[in-house]
Order: sequence, then structure tokens, then C-alpha cells
Amino acid sequence: MSGRGVRSIRGMNDILPGDASAWQTLERVCRETFAAYGYQPIRLPLLERTELFTRAVGEVTDIVEKEMYTFEDRGGDSVSLRPEGTAGCVRAGIEHGLLHNQVQRFWYAGPMFRYERPQKGRYRQFHQFGVEAYGLIGPDVDAEQIALCARLWRRLGLTGLRLEINSLGTVEERQDYRRELMAYFSDRVDELDEDSRRRLERNPMRILDSKNPEMRPVIAAAPAFEDSLGPESREHFDGLRARLDAMGIDYTVNPRLVRGLDYYTRTVFEWLTDQLGAQDAVCSGGRYDGLVDQLGGSPTPAVGFALGVERLVALIQDQGTAPDEVAPHAYLVHRGGDAGRDAMLLAETLRDALPHLRLHTHAGGGSFKSQFKRADRSGAALALVMGEEEAAQGVVQIKHLRVDQETEQVGRDELPDRLGRYLAGPGGNDEHKEQR
Repeated sequence: MSGRGVRSIRGMNDILPGDASAWQTLERVCRETFAAYGYQPIRLPLLERTELFTRAVGEVTDIVEKEMYTFEDRGGDSVSLRPEGTAGCVRAGIEHGLLHNQVQRFWYAGPMFRYERPQKGRYRQFHQFGVEAYGLIGPDVDAEQIALCARLWRRLGLTGLRLEINSLGTVEERQDYRRELMAYFSDRVDELDEDSRRRLERNPMRILDSKNPEMRPVIAAAPAFEDSLGPESREHFDGLRARLDAMGIDYTVNPRLVRGLDYYTRTVFEWLTDQLGAQDAVCSGGRYDGLVDQLGGSPTPAVGFALGVERLVALIQDQGTAPDEVAPHAYLVHRGGDAGRDAMLLAETLRDALPHLRLHTHAGGGSFKSQFKRADRSGAALALVMGEEEAAQGVVQIKHLRVDQETEQVGRDELPDRLGRYLAGPGGNDEHKEQR
């Protein structure tokens, strides 16, 4: 090419080292918390048959109608980059015989793809953690997943998140509500925007999910779903609320919360924030008891949620709750023929003894002064100094770069134990600390 290099596709962003600390914190805390609740990892393809999403997500949704990356492969099949993870997780569970008459708890992570107008917190390639439980019918697992989210926020040190919940009832109850909504909106068709008119005949509940502020008055006056709930759905929703109350988890019942996907039944919930502008949902989920049957499996109750990684990372960065998991603990400075060779051997010995030690060994030559400048710029807390004299004596100097503390001289055999105590002390071993 002439003049300009190749640039990234709009809405598909690089994640640079300066942002990695918040990403790593979120990823680590998610893995640990999911495991604590008994969820196992499952890895799913990025590319699926388009039919999977049209059947699962719903043909009359913005995702399927406007946002999916869909194309014909060389074999003539219509395939799509995954716009969400639940459909693929259900497909995998059916295909590999994991769901029939079984209880399963899965989690997955990775990029999703939707062709949307990029803005803060909303990108064309975005990342999610997904959590799914199968084979459990009662409201207890719904409440457990909400409690799992609340624990995540505590561990990440995040504040200001609020929970909204609703019930969408059974498929039959939704059909009754659909007819009621259709009658209501048909009488007010002149007040509907173009999208809402298009949705009116095929899925009037999607009108409630409209983001057009001019639609708010007519939506606010629409019939409430609560009036269409049957006794079992009411009992399920009451059971969820009772469990949240018992755990001290605050929530608001939002009767207009319908979610943007067609497969939800009964419980739906969202965790919201006021700190990210228009993109206020950082976690969304609910129950989808009919989806396994809909995709060809045996009827299986299911509930799950997805975390928006970019939005949570933005919150972590804004609130400053991420420990620095990128900066090295120590920077090994060395000079002289024997010292250079010994430094590399020492670095490998330390990494063997201390798997969580983040150690940078200087490379590229240079004076002690220039090496110390690099050590300081790296963010390391310690400089380990090995010159010719130290190499000859079998010792290493430990110089503290971030606090006013005297330089120590430690024998090489004693160094792993000394650094191990440093990692375990205040500000040291952030690999295993829980944010309070």
C-alpha cells in the first residue's frame, strides 16, 4: 500500500497493554467466582449456522434483522458470527448429550459480533462472559445467579450498580399478553414510530423494548404483563423476590423489562449503572425454559446471564478498583560478563520457585543508570541488582523503587524466600487477593 497502513475495522478494537490490568482482574475474578458456584468452562465456536440464531433469538429482533454478520461459505451454507452465546451453548449441550435428564452449570467467554453503530460501551466486536444452568426449574437457581453477580461486584470493588427484575411468564401467558398489547397499540398506531409499526403484527412485546424517547408515553400507558401471569408464574416470581429479600439484595420490579431476545420466559433481570451514559446495562439475563426444546432437545429448564466485558472494564477503570496486574513485581538489573549470564540463570530459578512472580530481566545492554530508568518506567516495585561484584559474592541487592526503604543485600539462595515473603505481604501478592 502507499501512504497509509491498514487500519482496524470500525467498531472492532485492539485491547492495548495499558488496559490489560482491568481486563485481567475481571477475567480472574470471574473464573474464580464461577468455580466457587460450581460452574464449569465450555468453549464454543465463533461461527454457527445462521439457522441457529433465527430459531433461537427470533426472526423479529434487531439482532437477526439488522445486526448479524451473515454470509454464505464456500460450501453454500449460510453461516453467522455469533451475536450472543446462549444459542451456541444450548446447541452444544444438545449435540453432545449433556442436557437430557441432567443438571449442568456452564460458563463461557469470548467475542460476540453485531453490526451496530459504535459508541462507548457498544462495539461491533464485543466480549462477554456467559453463565448457564440447565435442568433446574425453581426460582432458587435464578436467585443464586443474581447472588453470584452481586458477589462479583463486591469482589471487583464496584459500587452504584442497581438490579431490575421482571417476570415474562410462560409461552401461553405471553401469547395472551401479546394479544392484549396488539389491541392496545393498534388503537394508537398513529403514535408508533416505523420500527414499532413493523413489530406490531409480528411481535408487539418488542415495542416495549424501543429505545426511541418519543415512544415513552405510549409505552408507559401500555397494559402491564403482571395482569397476565398465571398462579405458577406468580409463585415463581414471588419465590425469587423472597430469596433476594432474604439475602439482602436490593432490586426494583420493572414491568417494562422484556429483554431484546425472544427466548426468555418467567424471570428476566438486568444490572444497570448510571456511569456509562446510554449503555447502562452491564449484565443481563433470565430464564429460557423453552429454548432447548425449540432447538431440538428434550424440554429442559434453563437460566443464565451475560456480562458485558467492555462495560465492566470501563467501570473498573472509572472507579479505580483494579490492582496493577501488569507491572512487574521486580526488574532484574545486571552488568558485566558473568553477571549477565548469572542474571538469566537467576531469573529462571526465581520463576521456578515463585510461579506468580512477575519478573522483568533487563535485555539490550546499557549502563546501570539507563537500566534503572527502565526499571522505574516499568512500574516495578523492586529492582534486583547484580553487578560483577554481586555475581562474584553470590548475592543480589534489593532496591525498593516505590517506598523509602533501605537497600538490602540477600544471598542468591535466600532470594526466593525473601521475594516470597514480599509477595505475601501488603501490596505484594495481588494474584489471590479479593477486592473488598
